[in-house]
Amino acid sequence: MHVLAAGLEPLLIARWQFGITTVYHFLMVPLTIGLGPVIVYLQSRWHRTGDERFYRATKFWGKLYLINFIMGVATGIVQEFQFGLAWSEYSRFVGDVFGAPLAMEALLAFFLESTFLGLWIFGWGRLPKGLHLTTLILAIFGSVISAYFIIVANSWMQHPVGVELVNGRPIMNDIWAVLGNNTAIWAFLHTLVGSFAVSGAFLLGISWYQLWRRRRDGIDTIGPDNKVIVGENPAIPGRDKADHALWLHSLRLGAVIAVVAFGLLTITGDQQGKLMFQQQPMKMAAAEAACDTTTDISLLSFGAWNTKDCHTVTGVIEVPGVLSFLANGNFSTPVQGLNQLVPEYQQKYGTTVPNDPSTYGAAAGKTISYVPIMPVTYWGFRLMITFGALSAIASLVALWLTRRGTVPQAKWLMVLAVVGILAPFAGDSAGWVFTEMGRQPFIVAPNPTGVDGVFMFTAAAVSPGVSAGMLLFSLIALGSVYLALLVVELVLLFRYVRGGVASAIPELKNPPGPDSSGKAPDDVLAFAY
Repeated sequence: MHVLAAGLEPLLIARWQFGITTVYHFLMVPLTIGLGPVIVYLQSRWHRTGDERFYRATKFWGKLYLINFIMGVATGIVQEFQFGLAWSEYSRFVGDVFGAPLAMEALLAFFLESTFLGLWIFGWGRLPKGLHLTTLILAIFGSVISAYFIIVANSWMQHPVGVELVNGRPIMNDIWAVLGNNTAIWAFLHTLVGSFAVSGAFLLGISWYQLWRRRRDGIDTIGPDNKVIVGENPAIPGRDKADHALWLHSLRLGAVIAVVAFGLLTITGDQQGKLMFQQQPMKMAAAEAACDTTTDISLLSFGAWNTKDCHTVTGVIEVPGVLSFLANGNFSTPVQGLNQLVPEYQQKYGTTVPNDPSTYGAAAGKTISYVPIMPVTYWGFRLMITFGALSAIASLVALWLTRRGTVPQAKWLMVLAVVGILAPFAGDSAGWVFTEMGRQPFIVAPNPTGVDGVFMFTAAAVSPGVSAGMLLFSLIALGSVYLALLVVELVLLFRYVRGGVASAIPELKNPPGPDSSGKAPDDVLAFAY
């Protein structure tokens, strides 16, 4: 391990470790946040109408929700341990600020999630219907406010507020300013609607696959009037008319959610962008490959992969005035470019890293590059938008193709629908990578209108007593564990998706027992497992 770590800096390994584990964990987060309210809606419809398809939909999507939730908890626990393992200096710097929101997340939000989700799992057929639904609502509410407290902490790193500087450390003096940080509010709303986009694609892709299987197996056909003829196959548990209604409703519901979510993403994203132009102008200039002050936006540029010489960037497709609109809400106010911003940053924060190897390691005394890695910011920004738009367009196409009451029989369309599940996941991940990487070289970005000195270079945040070999070992160990968890999650998801609704509802395979829920009295774990 020591040989492998030779020549590698602890900072680089620590950043790779945190990036890999965080991006993987975040794949579970939007699906949990976005799918939960959908299940609340489905269970509410079942309570009001008694329609069998809503009962089945609640059970099936609830099963997948639980698998994803459990994996999210397992992978999320590691995130906080990493603060002490690899980022102790960072933890000391932000500890007085992060303590409150992270404690609220753990004591309030996670308590709601775990307690009431457990009651929902074991309460089928045992709690009154209204109370049972309430437990799910409270669990979902816990997930949402948990996300808010985490985003509050992250947004403080993007835009520190509500603090005073005491002996070189920020001390919180206004918790309401921290909780009401405008950066946090818009980031939370953007994350929330992005989560709905993920859940919409998830519903659409899996439902398309199930309807396609019904077409493949000859259960559903298209009649002379080009309308679906819904069939049944008694030999396969659950393959009846209610099964068709479940998948068609889920598909079209997912498509509508995805389209509406993309519309809301453009609104919340625009507000986030305007804040970034004010709070982190360097990040947004790099995202647009704006080397010099301009009003024009670059839809496509060549040379944006060069991280050292901004003059190699050549605009190919530019739209006049749009960059000014994104930043200021008008088409004429110029936006500063990288070449103008760099001298300002150097004047405010220095041209070189302080020559203190005990704090800054190998970075001590080196020239600071305030320009983020342009391939990450420029293309990450565009991939985020592109994947979101593709998902919305695909959803509109799906609504049109399913107007006959089922999906086309073409296998390639089914494959596209299933693969399309990944599009909003990729868009969300690209957006977070852009947000975090665009902040560099700061781990806590300075607030242009805030308290002077409340910022921290990433090079100063790494634990001083942790060697490159130790970090490399933890990177490989955690990477291996996460890879194993990924395999487990995919196997479970594939298993239950292929099994259809019968995989989530034991009574479809076995004769109903005396319990009104259709389960034997001692079958308390049937829904959970």
